[in-house]
Amino acid sequence: MAPADDPPPGSSAPGKVYLVGAGPGDPGLITVRGLQCLQQADLILYDGLVNPLLLRHSRARAERSCRTEGPQGPRLDQEAINARLIEAARQGLTVVRLKGGDPFIFGRGTEEAAALAEAGIPFEVVPGITAATAAAVYAGISLTHREFSSAVAFVTGHEDPAKPDATLDYGVLARFPGTLVFYMGLHRLESITQRLIAAGKPPHTPAAVVSRATTPLQRTVTASLAELAAAARAAGLHAPSLVIVGDCVRVRSQARWFEERPLYGQLIGITRPEEQSDTAIERALELGAQPVVLPTIAIGPPDDWSSVDAVLERLHDFDWLLCTSVNGVTAFLERLWHRGGDARRLSRCRIAAIGPSTAAAFERFGLRCDVVPTDYRAEALAAALQPLVAGQRVLWARANRGRDVLLHQLAAAGATVESVVVYTNRDIDHWPPAEQALLEAGQVDWIGLSSPSIARNVARLATPAARRHFGRKTRLCAISPVTAAAAEEAGLPIAVVAHVFTWEGMFQAMAAALNRDSSAGSRDSSAPQRDSSAPQRDSSAP
Repeated sequence: MAPADDPPPGSSAPGKVYLVGAGPGDPGLITVRGLQCLQQADLILYDGLVNPLLLRHSRARAERSCRTEGPQGPRLDQEAINARLIEAARQGLTVVRLKGGDPFIFGRGTEEAAALAEAGIPFEVVPGITAATAAAVYAGISLTHREFSSAVAFVTGHEDPAKPDATLDYGVLARFPGTLVFYMGLHRLESITQRLIAAGKPPHTPAAVVSRATTPLQRTVTASLAELAAAARAAGLHAPSLVIVGDCVRVRSQARWFEERPLYGQLIGITRPEEQSDTAIERALELGAQPVVLPTIAIGPPDDWSSVDAVLERLHDFDWLLCTSVNGVTAFLERLWHRGGDARRLSRCRIAAIGPSTAAAFERFGLRCDVVPTDYRAEALAAALQPLVAGQRVLWARANRGRDVLLHQLAAAGATVESVVVYTNRDIDHWPPAEQALLEAGQVDWIGLSSPSIARNVARLATPAARRHFGRKTRLCAISPVTAAAAEEAGLPIAVVAHVFTWEGMFQAMAAALNRDSSAGSRDSSAPQRDSSAPQRDSSAP
């Protein structure tokens, strides 16, 4: 159940704080309870280990707490974080403190809970998947195993081993009959391994470092305990990282799975409007890629609904309803419902959609399409309709701009075509600085172009520093030949064109290109080293 006992903002009673574990990096690993809290929140205070893609599940104001001053926000120490939680709750807000991993496993969640309790603020703790278990599973390492380990210990690597009053007893750890997992240990890796060996841990003990676990930037290095620090340095691993020590590391070669995904380690620019990007983002993650949300247009309602409302009153005049995007279907039918109508108003109409995603949008409203071309573009839809529409009236629910191929070709076939704008496309002025920085550094591997207008907008928004990588470090994939032609006309070099004109088709084309690269030996098949500090916010073409 979603939180039900929070007073509304502005009430005299305090709000409530939820200390929520976000999991280790993969946004799909948050719990159902955690998602419920995000959906109910008025304010989200999230830490630097949280994947910002999780913020898509909430409309709340989001503030990032940073341990160091930087472009992501001002520095906040733990006392300042506690004070912010208390202040917001006293304003009657429902607050989610979103923390990487689990709040109570090396997450300082108990300090925040204690501060809330002392201030009289009601709170709840929502456990999360801790980094140790997730990192091990995503690296193909079982922390327990009937042959190798019947116990596992979680150890902080952040405590300075050189402190005379250190609480960690490396003699006990060296004799521990199971797997050791060190959190936050990368920067002290050499000291940790040396102290374990000095305390009696065999130098040949299998060990691993998992960097940026459960994200498409995950990298795993395995070596003996004696050689692990040197191997991690040579690989250039980045924090956050976990260190795993024990015989269970041996099973990695048999159980690795995450790093075998077809787009593993690739940074892919998702250019769909933010309102429509979820499907492409989730599919990119499933394929092992890191989505970089680069919207070029924003979707909105018409400036004036009067022309739409007038058409809705005379739907009985039309023989066909035609939509060329999911947006068109959704905007048209939601407006019909808002005006007191429903699907019965369309009883005289046959329905045509440009592709399967648009057809699926009709199906969500209980409507089945009569015509869906096998080639998902306007010319193919017009060709499929031309033998059917002579002497008939066609209603096209469309955007405020786009190609008029359908209008002209159906009119030439003898149809009376009336178009009505049910949603608008507005150009985005700029991309966020962090995403632009990734482009300018050549760290985005692919950009998907899902319509001619998006292709032109990418050419407009990309800075000269970003464009110099196009065709080299950053490859562009077009959803169709029409989009490819528009991109090339705008000066964008197209590397591949999808055979199936959907985002899934573009992902398949990217994977096929990578397979060709791998076969030719032109690319390193291991995951690239990346700077993953940029926030990630952000299917058929819009």
